[in-house]
Amino acid sequence: MSSSSSSPGKYVTLVSSDGFEFVVLREATLVSSVIKGMLDPQSQFSEARTGICVFEEINGMVLEKVVDYFQYWYKYREYDEVPDLDIPIELCLELLMAADYLGLDSKMILPRPA
Repeated sequence: MSSSSSSPGKYVTLVSSDGFEFVVLREATLVSSVIKGMLDPQSQFSEARTGICVFEEINGMVLEKVVDYFQYWYKYREYDEVPDLDIPIELCLELLMAADYLGLDSKMILPRPA
């Protein structure tokens, strides 16, 4: 399976309510306070041991866009000027609800090192 719990894997798997799986760089997912807590090696959560987070509340289309955002955030996290992230209008409400659920608030995302 995987290595010891003291050295978590480089990637995690996010699973949607409809069974879609997304393998994502662990560090990119840590922008989410919820996922960060789930993957904390000090926690008692099974996700910390397995590296698999199942989101019964988020469907595959929405989770795919959330994963896009994680990768976008990770790629541009140290830049001052970043390109827009395309968000389909029809997913806006569901993405807002997923962002709220995952703890993706502006306090965590906007601050940059001085």
